[in-house]
Amino acid sequence: MESSVRAAAPFPDRAAASSSIVDMSATALSRAIHAREVSCVEVLDACSAQIDRLNPLVNALVAPMDRDELRDSARTLDTLLARGQSLGPLHGFPQAPKDIMPAAGMVTTKGSPIFAGQVSQADAVVFERMRAGGALFVARSNSPEFGLGGHTYNPVYGTTRNAFDPSRSAGGSSGGAAVAVALRMLPVADGSDMMGSLRTPAAFNNVYGLRTSVGCVPHGPTEELFFQQFSVCGPMARDIPDLALLLSVQAGFDARLPLTRRSEPPRDWTTQLQRDCKGLRIGWMGDLGGHLPTEPGLLDTCRAALQHFTAAGCVVEEATVVFDFERLWRAWIDLRSFSVAGANQGLYADPARRALLKPEALWEIERGLALSAMAVYEAARVRSAWYEALRRLFERYDFLVLPSAQVFPFDAALDWPHAVGGREMDTYHRWMQAVVPATMAGLPALAAPAGFGPQGLPAGLQIIGPAQSDLAVLQLGHAYDQAGGFSRVRSPLLD
Repeated sequence: MESSVRAAAPFPDRAAASSSIVDMSATALSRAIHAREVSCVEVLDACSAQIDRLNPLVNALVAPMDRDELRDSARTLDTLLARGQSLGPLHGFPQAPKDIMPAAGMVTTKGSPIFAGQVSQADAVVFERMRAGGALFVARSNSPEFGLGGHTYNPVYGTTRNAFDPSRSAGGSSGGAAVAVALRMLPVADGSDMMGSLRTPAAFNNVYGLRTSVGCVPHGPTEELFFQQFSVCGPMARDIPDLALLLSVQAGFDARLPLTRRSEPPRDWTTQLQRDCKGLRIGWMGDLGGHLPTEPGLLDTCRAALQHFTAAGCVVEEATVVFDFERLWRAWIDLRSFSVAGANQGLYADPARRALLKPEALWEIERGLALSAMAVYEAARVRSAWYEALRRLFERYDFLVLPSAQVFPFDAALDWPHAVGGREMDTYHRWMQAVVPATMAGLPALAAPAGFGPQGLPAGLQIIGPAQSDLAVLQLGHAYDQAGGFSRVRSPLLD
């Protein structure tokens, strides 16, 4: 949607300003672009220089677009502003849509050799909105094959490395997005989350990622519109106002996706972030009463971060919920395999393409194909019972908090952690079990930095709110960040 901006005199000499463009917050950058204090071309050039400097170390962004064509597009955006026209908050923002969903005119591999070189003809709805809002798509952000697993590596583009220690994992599946944001290659980034795909990389790279409520942000279109309620799209950013800026472009109803919601806060989510948090009740769920194995030092790091809720005026208490967590886990992996198998059964049916699938994808598809209809229904019943258990817990607490990940960033050469806290992991994703409670209940969950552990590696917290309380979760996250200052912590790679 176009809006008016004030006309300005021709750009003055701003060599000094251009050198600091990448260190601006997204909200400050948007204001500077619209005030014509910095041009879209200068922003593109500054981010391109940052990408050239740091991306070879971390491999966060892949499939780059032609720079000359991008500069032509940036000049067009500058011309629009000179005429008093803005496309929206992202006007002139370099962006790199996650390489899982289609982006028109760009390669969409889903991290699989099956789709290597495949160019998409249309945008996913969230990319359509970002492009219409003025974003320049400069590359794709890297993801694991089909987004499966919490570690970003694939046979097409290789491994994405951690923004604070390149020998470590960036998390996944939105690992490329998180690293690009943490290293100032992009001002903000999109991601998606089924089983922590926004939350794990946010925790591993000291940034914020919002798993939105189902229907808050359009996810798709896909061939199945009603059963799919696990994968959601959402924003990643270095602070909460920046997160809200991108969400303002992403969120809202789309008739092509009937589960999206019409009743949202005003289009500009950044205007309502301030909230008096005094007296808010925070339930600390920890390791779910010992059910979740954690790496030594992880819980201590997360507990230490709880003081920032207290500093914001909240009351933090230990919270417990009575539920069979193994039953919840079994229901989760059945529903997940049902979904993955449904979406990918055509690949499995073709022997040539099946041979190119990674073992984790084969495991998911074969499990899903073997499930009976009654097994899926039973898993849905367990999911519903879990939602009810949390709904009752929210009668006592305003928000719930638990770790975003059970481990610190691990060796990037590993496929996944095979043991955590002395316990063997029986599946490739059991080490990510901490993200299942929010996903299974369909609740908004903000991944927020929690500081650094004994080895100096990042950790994160999930701030979980009641159903459809996305704005309230952001408000608490903003107060938490103002108290803790995590958004001001920079990667040593930036120095």
